[in-house]
Amino acid sequence: MAVVTVPGAGVRGERRRGMGFAGRNALTGYLLLVPVLLVLLGLVAYPFFYAIYISFTNRVVGIAGEWVGLANFRYLVGQPSFQRAVTNTVTLVVVTGLAKLVIGLGLALLLNERFRGRGLFRSLVLLPWAMPGFVAFLVWRLLFLPIGGGVNLLLQQVGLLDGVIDWLGQRSTALPAVMVATVWRGFPFWCISFLAALQNVPTELYEAARIDGASAWQRFLAVTLPAIRPVVLTVALLSSIWTANSFENIWIMTQGGPSDATMVFPVLAYFGMQTQRLGEAAAVSVALVPALLILVFIVTALMRDEE
Repeated sequence: MAVVTVPGAGVRGERRRGMGFAGRNALTGYLLLVPVLLVLLGLVAYPFFYAIYISFTNRVVGIAGEWVGLANFRYLVGQPSFQRAVTNTVTLVVVTGLAKLVIGLGLALLLNERFRGRGLFRSLVLLPWAMPGFVAFLVWRLLFLPIGGGVNLLLQQVGLLDGVIDWLGQRSTALPAVMVATVWRGFPFWCISFLAALQNVPTELYEAARIDGASAWQRFLAVTLPAIRPVVLTVALLSSIWTANSFENIWIMTQGGPSDATMVFPVLAYFGMQTQRLGEAAAVSVALVPALLILVFIVTALMRDEE
């Protein structure tokens, strides 16, 4: 009996078996993602959207509340404490971000060079970041004490101060003092991130620029800065979000005072929860979301242009 061979039948069979194997792999991958999706929905999506819903109600502790629309937001806009929180939050994010950028990049460039004891210095730079935030800001609160504080004692020893300054107790110095502590706590993250990016820059680029007669500053502008630009944008975005949502630095050092001089969004929302007005407290938190989303879109667009 003659065997009839259909052209392409074997190829089609192999293709069907291959598609079946790929389909099973894709299904397995989707099934493995289900636990992650459930965690994200339960721990991120649900609380986020529920907070948005509460911000449009007059809910208080023990009472579900009713839908009031934009009433909470209109009330907040007219409050001096909210206006102060907006100004202080923007100032805190911008000033500390620039300071951490300069200090972190400068130290990263230094630690990227070869010198004796470089490993030890790299370890020491991480200490402020490795220290628990509660401990770090509590120490800075003690340093800024008017009587017996290390800052006043140091300034008196070098002859820059005759009396004492209540750094955290007066409006003119409270926010700058908090900024100093925030920069000290956060610059190691910038430094280590920049250092990792600098170590991935090909040395051939520096050698070619040096052969062309470029100075150190020109090599930094033409080689170093473009190479680490994506890392700079990413670190700036993360640090801005963390600083805008930071609570422990303000609460431990000043609790938003004196007279709202250091009031920021997280502390204002916490005060709203203490008064049991959950709708207003949620409105404070939700009011910060559009600004952070705009920042994310801007940085994402800049990184897309870079690619």
